[in-house]
Formats: sequence, structure tokens, C-alpha cells
Amino acid sequence: MTDAIISLKGITKSFGAFKAVDNINLDIARGEFFSLLGPSGCGKTTLLRMIAGFEMPTCGEILIDGDSMQAVPPHLRPTNMVFQSYAIFPHLSVGQNVAYGLRKDRLARSELDRRVAESLAMVKLTGFESRKSDELSGGQRQRVALARALIKRPKVLLLDEPLGALDRKLREEMQLELRSLQRSVGITFVFVTHDQEEALTMSDRVAVMGSGRAIQVASPRDLYERPSSMEVAGFIGKMNFLMARLIGSDDDRILVKADGLGQVAANGDKAQLNGAEVVVAVRPEKLVLHTSEPASGSRIACHMHNSAYLGDRSHYFVQVDGLKSPLAVSTQNADAIAASELADGADLWLSWSDDALLVLPADEPEN
Repeated sequence: MTDAIISLKGITKSFGAFKAVDNINLDIARGEFFSLLGPSGCGKTTLLRMIAGFEMPTCGEILIDGDSMQAVPPHLRPTNMVFQSYAIFPHLSVGQNVAYGLRKDRLARSELDRRVAESLAMVKLTGFESRKSDELSGGQRQRVALARALIKRPKVLLLDEPLGALDRKLREEMQLELRSLQRSVGITFVFVTHDQEEALTMSDRVAVMGSGRAIQVASPRDLYERPSSMEVAGFIGKMNFLMARLIGSDDDRILVKADGLGQVAANGDKAQLNGAEVVVAVRPEKLVLHTSEPASGSRIACHMHNSAYLGDRSHYFVQVDGLKSPLAVSTQNADAIAASELADGADLWLSWSDDALLVLPADEPEN
């Protein structure tokens, strides 16, 4: 990457015999909203803390804006960090909390007030300077924490699950506000989350973490549409997996014989497939239910196993001959078939488009 603000070179962090982070090589671009996504224990927060300087790598090197951070303590790095707990001081006003990071800079009062007002305006809290922390909502406290981090004008803002304490509706609102804020200030955000929707909504790129490794680094769309492994495909959204055997290839398509579907053509990276056993993956929303056999296209008979109504959409589970487990199908309710035709046991048909199926390796690659 030609304009990387952060470069991680062979970063490993061990705690005794346990590798929390395992040989990460990664560049993050200047001005990028970059997310580290994964379940608890995958190494994402440890990696963020090493960028911040709160943890030191066992081996490897961290560069920020071309400078090695090998012996640079946290307070001298061009970064600032926002934690999940916010760490708002209850005895200080909003203005005093925001100004706290500048307390050693010996700024003139007029300049300090100007910087505080500027930072509060960024997070839409103008006029809140005199408020106490117990007078703030959860979303407002999160904005105060952001303003306090941004007032130092860091090159990189590090965010450790800062929306985790908010309720679902407020969290969704703050996702959009945080993304808008990042675009307006133009600095690099490195965001840690276990919430896949959060990462997909806000990020330019996402690193999916697992067992201390960066399994795949890609744009949200590429992660969702073209995951590189079953591990990524299963973590990002919902996915149906069918065991299959390679038959051959035809131009850019891969021919397989898949359990339940028979011989089908699918997308995939041929270079990844190192054996006859593979997996066919298909998203629930890429499958379409019909009450009668479609006149053309890829299709197979099935019958209704179960369903779940979720307001704007419904999830259906259909049984296909030759499969041990039902396939998941997701449909927007505006396009749904009448409920009376989808009773348990109803005979139906399932269809899919030519680009709906993806072939993945059956085994995870060795590292």
C-alpha cells in the first residue's frame, strides 16, 4: 500500500505458550476506516492495544506514518484511544472532560476554549460545555469520549468496541454518526468490534480475525459476496454449506456435484481448491421459494420444514432430498408468498441465479 499510515510487520504477541496474535502483516491506509472484526479471544483488542502502545509485540514491528514505534510510549504516539467504558470523569463538566488531554500543553485560555468548542461541534454537542456527566445519555457520553480523543488531533484514532454499551437503536444511529464524523475529520479510524453488521456498515475495509490471525482482509462487499473460507463465510452473515466434489471447470465457472443439488456451476477461486472435496456455499437471500415449478433456471423440489417471522422479513427452513439439515431461505415480506401456502410440510420449489453459489475449500488452510 503506497500511502499506509499504519504498517504491521510480522506482529506476534505471546502470553506464555499462548499466541494471542500470530504473525500479522497488514497495512492500513491514511484516512481509512478500518475494522478488526472477530469473536471474543480472536486477538483483535490485543492487536489494537499494541498499536496504541499499551502492549508490546513479542516480535515484529509497528510503523505509524513511517516511524517505528518500537520504543515509543503510548502518550508520545500519534494515536488516541476511545474505550468501551468511555472513562468520563464524573466530577468534571463536559468541557473539562474534553480539555483533559490538553492539560499539559499550557495553552492560553482562549485557545483551549476554542479547541474544546471545535471538538464538541464535531460530535454535535455544542452548548454542552457546562453539563455534568450524570446529565448525559449513553450516546452523549460516547460523543464526549470521542471529542476528548479528537481534541489532541491524532493521526490515528483507535476505538475499542465504543458502541458496545448502547442499546440496539442508539447503536445503529451512532454507527452512521461515527462514519460521518470520520469522513469529516479525515483521519484514520481503527475500530474493534465483534458485531458484523457494525463492521460492514462503517468500514472501508475489514480484517476478519480468528485465532490471532487476519483470515481475510477486504471491503465489506467482498467479504460478504466472496469470502475466502468457511470460517469467514460462516462469521459474516448467514450461510448454507453443502458438501460437494469437484468435477471440472468451464471458463470462469467451477463444476461440482453438490449434496442435494446435483451437478451445478458455481463461482470460486480455483487456486484455493487443493482437493476433490469442496463446499458449496449459498446465502439464504439468494435462494427463492416458489409454490410451483419455475419454467427455467436452476431449481429443485423441497418442502417446508419451519419458518420465523421477523417483521420486515421472514426466515424459512426447507428440506431437500439428500440433505441431512434444512436449507435457510430469507425473504423480504413485501415479496413473500402468502402464509397459507407456506405451512409446515408444504410442497415447494427452490431456485437460484447463476451467480448465487460459491465454491470454498472443505478444509481450512494450514498456517
